Amino acid sequence: MTTEDVRGNRTAEAGAADAGTLAGVRFLRSFDGLVAGPEILEAIAAGRASGVTLFRARNVATPEQVRELCASLQAARPPADPPLVIGCDQEGGQLQLVGDGATAWPGNLALGAAGSEALARQCGRAIGREVAAMGGTLVYAPVCDVLHRESATPLGTRPFGDDPGKVARLAAAMTEGIQEAGVAATLKHFPGHGAAAADSHRALPVISHSVEELRTQELPPFRAGIAAGALAVLPGHLAVPALTGGTVLPATVSPEILGNLLRDELGFEGVTISDALDMAGAGYGDGLGGTVGAATRAGMDLLLLNHAQATEEAAFDTLRALVADGKLDKQQLVGSRERIMRLRRHLAETEQQPIGIVGCAEHRDLAKAIAEASVTLIRDPHGSLPLTPTRRVALIAPKPVDLTPAETSSYLEIGLADMLRDAGIAVDEFTLPIDPTPSEAAEIATAVARHSVVIVCTFDAVSFPGQAQLVERLASDSTGPIDRRVVAVALRTPYDIELYPADVCAVATYGVQAPQIGALADALVGRIAFAGRLPVRLRAGATNDAGREIRS
Repeated sequence: MTTEDVRGNRTAEAGAADAGTLAGVRFLRSFDGLVAGPEILEAIAAGRASGVTLFRARNVATPEQVRELCASLQAARPPADPPLVIGCDQEGGQLQLVGDGATAWPGNLALGAAGSEALARQCGRAIGREVAAMGGTLVYAPVCDVLHRESATPLGTRPFGDDPGKVARLAAAMTEGIQEAGVAATLKHFPGHGAAAADSHRALPVISHSVEELRTQELPPFRAGIAAGALAVLPGHLAVPALTGGTVLPATVSPEILGNLLRDELGFEGVTISDALDMAGAGYGDGLGGTVGAATRAGMDLLLLNHAQATEEAAFDTLRALVADGKLDKQQLVGSRERIMRLRRHLAETEQQPIGIVGCAEHRDLAKAIAEASVTLIRDPHGSLPLTPTRRVALIAPKPVDLTPAETSSYLEIGLADMLRDAGIAVDEFTLPIDPTPSEAAEIATAVARHSVVIVCTFDAVSFPGQAQLVERLASDSTGPIDRRVVAVALRTPYDIELYPADVCAVATYGVQAPQIGALADALVGRIAFAGRLPVRLRAGATNDAGREIRS
């Protein structure tokens, strides 16, 4: 072998190593297990990942277990490397990575009903402190989407409300709070999922807004979050043809959205993180490899995977080959790597909190305060509240379900009946199917025929109208007691209230976390006032007795 051959081999080996480094730094991996297995540890040790995303169903049991898991992941990285990005969907409300043991936070829509930037900041700080105590370094929050009626089912209680200015203020406050705890906040889902009716887990939503509509209606929360210093932005799998020359193209792979809009117009200099690339809305090109290549070419920094180990390795191999073959812009790759490493170096300053802070009394009191400030009385035309011990109550409530993959409501039980009994109210409890048939509704109506007060809790009656039809049936039933009162409670978004008869008492909780159900029980019996204000506009006739909007 000649000297030139040796030099050539060394150059090729260096190029391959460089390609591996530039490709590997872009991946946020996933894995199965409460303990990290050899595959994920080896990938981290070899530099084929900048971190991981933890998923409740795949990786979580208790706060202590999560802390040990995160420590083992950090210990696997090369000695000179800064901390890993360990991402957690600890949003609060309907999406919480850690359930048992961690504080049960009301979600953003409850914070919108409370209307307090101070509470949003305190909540963000407390969430960040608990995530840091468990070993996480990045929170996939706050949700900056502006809620629209059409997106009520896919987004649920995750947005702060439907007013761009108010959402912007609360998102900025939560961003500041999260990052005061030393972990990174992530603004999502850029440039705004609220205007999309479809769920990007199941299809690619297309936003029909003009550029000006986008700027005035969807972008203000992202502008505010960036101004507040957010370290990361998560673009959604959303198409905005007005920004891409009329082409229906996911933001994930759009240089116009990632570059022209986010970097140039909004001035964001931090790290972009893709939404999970297993979602149906992410599909682009030839499978995952095609999406990974297109997203990198468009300027996406970190690629969030939620796949089998072999599939994730194949995606790494694809990206490494694209880099090695010179099919991606080298200057762009180096710039992206520097942004990622700058974020990781910043995370080295995070002080890990003691594990005892997770679910501590201070945080539980804060969650209770948020819930009590948010529970809302929309109308009470017949003076049905407060409940009194002299009247027997029928409680009809559904079992919470996960209406999207980005939801953990199914882990919860509604304990309202027991809470009312503790307050001295005689309660008979009945289970409501998520979408009762006419025969099921008739059976329930017969069962509660003798009760003078009937509380019906609905959970997304917009998508499951059988629930609202039951409320209407009970309100119009002339066979019950002459002084019967029907109280309808919207447990998810308040858009359910538009479907209730106008003469029933209507209440909104914005979620089913335990503090919210506790606040509901206390408000129903008059222990606390209904302090919340609607964070969304409801159609005429759906609000209070005078027909006026109830808003902060």
